Amino acid sequence: MDPILSVQQLTKLQDVKPIVNKVSFVLSSGQKMAIVGETGSGKSSLLKMITGHLQPDGGQVLFNNKRVEGPLEKLIPGHPQMAYLSQYFELRNNYWVYEELSYTNQLTDEEANTIYDICQITHLLQRRTNQLSGGEKQRIALARQLIKKPALLVLDEPFSNLDPVHKQTIKTVLQHVTTKLGITTLLVSHDALDTLSWANELLVMKDGVIIQQGSPETVYNQPVNEYCAGLLGAYNFITINNEAFKNLDGFNWATNGFIIRPENLQLHNAHHSYLITGIVISVLFLGSFYMVQVQVGEQLIQFSSAAYNLPAIGATVQLGFNKANVHFVQ
Repeated sequence: MDPILSVQQLTKLQDVKPIVNKVSFVLSSGQKMAIVGETGSGKSSLLKMITGHLQPDGGQVLFNNKRVEGPLEKLIPGHPQMAYLSQYFELRNNYWVYEELSYTNQLTDEEANTIYDICQITHLLQRRTNQLSGGEKQRIALARQLIKKPALLVLDEPFSNLDPVHKQTIKTVLQHVTTKLGITTLLVSHDALDTLSWANELLVMKDGVIIQQGSPETVYNQPVNEYCAGLLGAYNFITINNEAFKNLDGFNWATNGFIIRPENLQLHNAHHSYLITGIVISVLFLGSFYMVQVQVGEQLIQFSSAAYNLPAIGATVQLGFNKANVHFVQ
């Protein structure tokens, strides 16, 4: 089966320097893909070229095997089968919400009501747009895109500028959009943690190029470098210079070191393959767990702990881990 979207060597220049540099990937029908990376890595520019809102300087985008034209090639930018929700979306001021939605609705009343329920805006239809919170406005803007019956939903930073309550709401909405409506979805986010539970494919961007692609589990557990590791949460990078690790059997120290997540280090028990010894420097409360910082050799290493098994500051502890949880990087 042909992919619904094929991005081929897509390039965008800014002052001669590429801000998106020969990016290629494919998106299959029904897939949930997230493009993640730090601010300025080229994510939003890539999305705008994919949706026909920014003219590429090289490469092309194929949507259902037809090239997507840029804004220099057509009067009204964008693709009619792509719903693109920018992080700078706007609603017309002081309109009734149902009016705002009716202008773009291509669905039956029953179908539209399903969209409104999924987007959690049914109770907002009789309000005016200037009476809404930022999170409510975003869900209405999303519903406005969905009632156009798109084949592809493209979202630029949907979790930005939202408080935790509204962020969780939009996560739930997006989960229902993909599971109940089956719409192929592509989104970008500078906070990769927001995408872990939603995406089935991650693309990591840095300096305009894709440096890693895979399932969220693969990218989390086997990051290609510290940049990828840091995007997805807390990590330890153990360098080849750390004497405390040098005598561990079976380690490939031809690399620069290895990455291990804090949850994969624990106070020693019989199931661990390797042991290291250190002194507890600090204990940080992080809500559902504690982060314990331990001085091991010349490095400060952190591991997560439950309250019932918490060591005291200044205590000497043995930390255990297994080789399966270690990922060597160059």
